Amino acid sequence: MIEIKEISEEKLEENYRFRTYLKMHADEKILDEQFKELHNKYFKNFDCSKCRNCCKVLGVSMNEYELNSICKHYYLDDYKLKNEVLKENYGKYIAKPCPFLNKDNSCQIEECLPESCLDYPYTNKDERLFSLLAIVNNSKVCPVVYKILEDLKDLYGFKSK
Repeated sequence: MIEIKEISEEKLEENYRFRTYLKMHADEKILDEQFKELHNKYFKNFDCSKCRNCCKVLGVSMNEYELNSICKHYYLDDYKLKNEVLKENYGKYIAKPCPFLNKDNSCQIEECLPESCLDYPYTNKDERLFSLLAIVNNSKVCPVVYKILEDLKDLYGFKSK
């Protein structure tokens, strides 16, 4: 497991200040473009299977339809998953860590991932200006998000103390 949490924790205060700086100075559309460009740059060569911190730390979240699709596709017992593995929370089924992660970091449901897994870490989505707190928090989980934040600091000429 890549130990990004400790590295990111050292820069947490700085990252919160950078979040505030972006809220006050960044143009929403330009920031979205910058996030997408950096997302594509880093994820082009990043092998998530060597990390899987998101699966280990954040776990998995899926709606009823996604759970049913996974169970049908992999011949899993949805009753057992709902009652023994996943917890229901406001219409979502969640588990931390992800119960579909194998010891070798492979994913048991790779062919039928829920939207939350497909979209994580959301750095290629629009309206990042309004989700900067989540981005800062995700920098403690995902090495790519950490790199994106560091590159954005350089792009904006943001200086640490």
